[in-house]
Amino acid sequence: MKCKVALAQFAPRLGDVDDNLKHILDLTAQAHAQRADLVIFPELALTGYYLKDLVTDVAVRPTADDPRFAPLLAASRDLDLVVGFVEEDARHCYYLAGAYLSAGRVVYVHRKVYLPTYRLFDDARFFAPGASFRAFDTRWGRMGMLICEDAWHISSPYVLWVDGADFLIDISASPGYGIPANGELMNAATVNNFLRTYAELLTTYVFYSNRVGVEDGIAFWGGSRVLAPDGSVVADAPLFDDALLVTEVDTDALRRARLKLPTLRDEQSELVRHEMGRIAKRELDR
Repeated sequence: MKCKVALAQFAPRLGDVDDNLKHILDLTAQAHAQRADLVIFPELALTGYYLKDLVTDVAVRPTADDPRFAPLLAASRDLDLVVGFVEEDARHCYYLAGAYLSAGRVVYVHRKVYLPTYRLFDDARFFAPGASFRAFDTRWGRMGMLICEDAWHISSPYVLWVDGADFLIDISASPGYGIPANGELMNAATVNNFLRTYAELLTTYVFYSNRVGVEDGIAFWGGSRVLAPDGSVVADAPLFDDALLVTEVDTDALRRARLKLPTLRDEQSELVRHEMGRIAKRELDR
């Protein structure tokens, strides 16, 4: 089965939900015109990233009753959408979230688990952490979602893989930093390396959608890409510039990769569960 995926790399306006929503809907229409089946937007595409005290003003609830979320559900009747936003729950906790939408409904919402507080980041000051990594079913297969820092923790994609994900979606707002002697952006190289490793060792597709633009003097590097289950790059977007990257993926590549590298067949997840339980018990006994 083949699926046409679009990665929408753009610069959201900080705190301007209405303008960002308009931009998202326009890019969705462009992706639909190019016959995309799925369009993936970056982390906090609906709001911008360095929100700080704006969090409560830009938060939405992923329901048809919310006037700023309902248009996204309507757009998902033409093609599936992944969009990053600030979620407010019933008890007024705020989460850095991503939603998978299809056929006018919410298929799954992932809340960012790992909230960084180092270097340029202060997520944990303004958001509550998510509490799960779970794969979910779509018409293209079983998928799992990560949000930026989630992917820097090796357990996150592993749990999704064991839970049946054949496609890993990583939505990101990754600022560029670190210029070594060879001129390659340091954190971009790191991200590309570990995403390629996940794709190859877990024999999964990886869809990485990263934003561009500047906020508070910090530039986001883009470089969105699709990686095949053998770790090869199917398509990639430019650094720092807006782009709508549309490419076709073939689910048969999963079968071919797993014939060559049968890590999924040979994985001893029960052993991992047992050993993690032993480690947890040791920690409790201290």
